[in-house]
Amino acid sequence: MSAEPAAPPGAPSSPAAALLEVRDLHVTYSTGSGPLPAVRGVDLTLMRGETLGIAGESGCGKSTLVTALLRLLPAGASMTGEVRLDGEDVVAMKPGRLRAVRWADAAIVFQGAMHALNPVRTVRWQIGEAIALHARGGDRANAAIDKRVDRLMDQVGLPRRRADSYPHELSGGQRQRVMIAMALACGPSLLIADEPTTALDVMVQAQVLTLLTELRAELSLSMLLITHDLSVLADACDRIAVMYAGRVVEEGPAAALMSAGRHPYTAALAAAFPRIGDAASRKAPHGLGGDPPDPQQLPTGCTFHPRCPVVLPECPETAVELWPAGPARRAACVHVLERGRPDARQGAPA
Repeated sequence: MSAEPAAPPGAPSSPAAALLEVRDLHVTYSTGSGPLPAVRGVDLTLMRGETLGIAGESGCGKSTLVTALLRLLPAGASMTGEVRLDGEDVVAMKPGRLRAVRWADAAIVFQGAMHALNPVRTVRWQIGEAIALHARGGDRANAAIDKRVDRLMDQVGLPRRRADSYPHELSGGQRQRVMIAMALACGPSLLIADEPTTALDVMVQAQVLTLLTELRAELSLSMLLITHDLSVLADACDRIAVMYAGRVVEEGPAAALMSAGRHPYTAALAAAFPRIGDAASRKAPHGLGGDPPDPQQLPTGCTFHPRCPVVLPECPETAVELWPAGPARRAACVHVLERGRPDARQGAPA
């Protein structure tokens, strides 16, 4: 096995405890108008037992990133870089090995459960199919598989009788719980939840997030939680990575990013949602003007500068990168260099 790649400055150390390592990941879609870069040079590290949140507006590359992790990209997409899952390079895996890794080592809870579930198959059949495919000599009708399905229904808080229902007979929250049960069917170490609370009402969102948090502790899972709503990640995650225009623009401890984002985009996302129960709740939420850039016509320098409320004259010309921005934090903004920390200036562009 090849040597572990060096972590980028400011990323968590202890490579022995890292379950997932992403290095210089690029994903490009082929379109009629030319190449469309959706993910541009992303570096991430997920430690064992950790929950890492990935936040950003729609179109920033979050879903493309997570589907690339298990090579689930559509035809016409190309990817380069390195994705190491428990030390193995997913990008270099042969199809047979890749099929074995999906579900068994890493599984995805896709957004939009109604569209992700087969409408003409029962819940029991769909969960059992994943188990049978990864069980040696397994049979979908096997009593052991039925028992496993029943246990999974218990774990996600659904009555066992619901396993014999069809998706249209379930509520949105119940369907989302079924998707979580399917993802856990083969006992993966990594659970990827892509917008798991989309289209759910506020109370059901809270229930689904609580369930994911409880399952993470109960099953010793590592988790990637993807959402456009930064407030969803505040209590559920250990760390957060914020994406903009296909790149990570800030990452660090969840509490620190929520209270004081070092990148103006992070601060704008946090300000867009009300906080209840403290002095901040008296402040009205603040929207962020403008739209994300066209991936095929990205602004020069910092791609956020056309929308940035604290833009500096050098921002359109500066090739920003993730510079150290405090303990275990990095931010791709020239303002972290302006604050005069010698450790930050080591990464400044010439």
